[in-house]
Amino acid sequence: MKRQELLGLDFEVDKLTNSIENIITGDSFATEISIISPIDLKKVTNKNGWQFDWKLEFIQPQKDVYKLTIANNQSIIQGLISLEVKTDHVYMHLVESAPFNKGKSKVYAGVPGNLVAFACKLAFQRGFDGNVSFFSKSLLVQHYIDTLGATHVGGRIMVIDTVAALKLINKYFPK
Repeated sequence: MKRQELLGLDFEVDKLTNSIENIITGDSFATEISIISPIDLKKVTNKNGWQFDWKLEFIQPQKDVYKLTIANNQSIIQGLISLEVKTDHVYMHLVESAPFNKGKSKVYAGVPGNLVAFACKLAFQRGFDGNVSFFSKSLLVQHYIDTLGATHVGGRIMVIDTVAALKLINKYFPK
């Protein structure tokens, strides 16, 4: 767990979409985000191609792990995010797209952006004006500035402020 935090997040925002978008057809699909269940955890293992130890994230009481699914199909997990509600913001510990949503042969675009937008939405719901922070891999600092509107506040610490959060939320969670 500590190793992952020290290394920083390394998800890449492939595209900001209105939900998630099928790479081949261009069709968009409405999504739902919900707390992951112990049954879901059996599917998200290294053996099944997932990079992180999501069981370890799940058992840590200060963290909540959420799954992204296509609406009305909660059995197929498109991506995961581990969040911690701090005293004045939401902290993103991990973000990961499903193995079939990575690389050149990915099925859906927009998964990471959707998950980050959810973190921003949660930060508004908790009264933090949408403020989200995370620790980035150094090579991706500029990528997060360009794609998410994040601010680099020093070292590899990134913050998504109210303005950037609203842009993401309005993209993924239109009223």
